[in-house]
Amino acid sequence: MSETVLLDLEPVLLERVRRFAATKGWSQPAALVHLIEHGLFACEPDAPAGFDDTDAHILQEAIAALEKVEDDPGFSLIGRIATADD
Repeated sequence: MSETVLLDLEPVLLERVRRFAATKGWSQPAALVHLIEHGLFACEPDAPAGFDDTDAHILQEAIAALEKVEDDPGFSLIGRIATADD
């Protein structure tokens, strides 16, 4: 890992990384990689999700195909909500 990353951290944050690394018996670079990976996993769900045009088109085609499955007493009823007419 680049020394620049370590030098650009605020001293308080760097000390927290040092303490974390020490408790795990890891090097500072290993601790930083772990913390960045887990921090990203924690933050990624907050990022807006979306599909590009190709993905959206494929998903729309798949949904349209599934909507054409005929009703039967079994498989095609999975996930459907019963209505008063049923």
